[in-house]
Amino acid sequence: MEALLDVLMDVALDVAKLIPFLFLTYWAMEFLEHKAGNQFKQWVQRSGKFGPVIGGVLGIVPQCGFSAAASGLYAGRVITMGTLIAIYLSTSDEMLPILISEQAAPLLIGKILLLKVIIGIVFGFLVDMVYHEKKPMHHIHEICEHDHCQCDKSIVKSALIHTLQIAFFLFIISLALEGVLQWIGEDALAEFILNRPVLGPILAGIVGLIPNCASSVIITKLYLEKTILFGTMLAGLLTNAGVGVLVLFRTNGKKKENLAIVGVLYGVGVAMGILFSFLVG
Repeated sequence: MEALLDVLMDVALDVAKLIPFLFLTYWAMEFLEHKAGNQFKQWVQRSGKFGPVIGGVLGIVPQCGFSAAASGLYAGRVITMGTLIAIYLSTSDEMLPILISEQAAPLLIGKILLLKVIIGIVFGFLVDMVYHEKKPMHHIHEICEHDHCQCDKSIVKSALIHTLQIAFFLFIISLALEGVLQWIGEDALAEFILNRPVLGPILAGIVGLIPNCASSVIITKLYLEKTILFGTMLAGLLTNAGVGVLVLFRTNGKKKENLAIVGVLYGVGVAMGILFSFLVG
């Protein structure tokens, strides 16, 4: 019991230290989304054949509203499938706040963001080259993402809600990881996962598809704990489009097409994860 209390206290203190960093990060992101949300939609709508470039670059802002908005725009055929794929691949839900709060090296953060943008743009163009669907633009009923990410008109309140949610997830995940490490042993766990450059991305890609911020938190945390390879982390973060996939299935009536989009997202994420597992580790 005493050992359990020690673990609880250690994990609680570790998470508490991250809360100021999380709040400042979310406040900045909420400010950006509130100020630039409409401009984001307008830029993507007007991007034409360069949609994957615009979508890939703007998609790095880790807010659920962007991928959700992109899904609605695609459902109304305002943007192309390639632009949607580019946004899905480049966005990463809670990855950036976790990396910043954990004080990861700026070079590492920049490398991950740049890779996701490049991969998103390249495969976005490839999808548009293969898939052509010409339909007139029509009005789309805006899908409110409040049910999923609890965004609020108050920037401070919304940032605080996000901070508390992620702090809670971090506490649970850190506690679980600590328990696993105590039970199995860090060396045994690392040996089981790190030496599997193919299986790791396959599993991480599945976890990344879960439309919940917990998936990106888990994947990022595991990488920072040196439990998974860089390629495994990349696979999970590439497939993680936040609530965008949920909104896609809700707004786009073509179920087979939706499944194809998810298939492309998963296939690209796993393939790139396996590639970088061998190239980088």
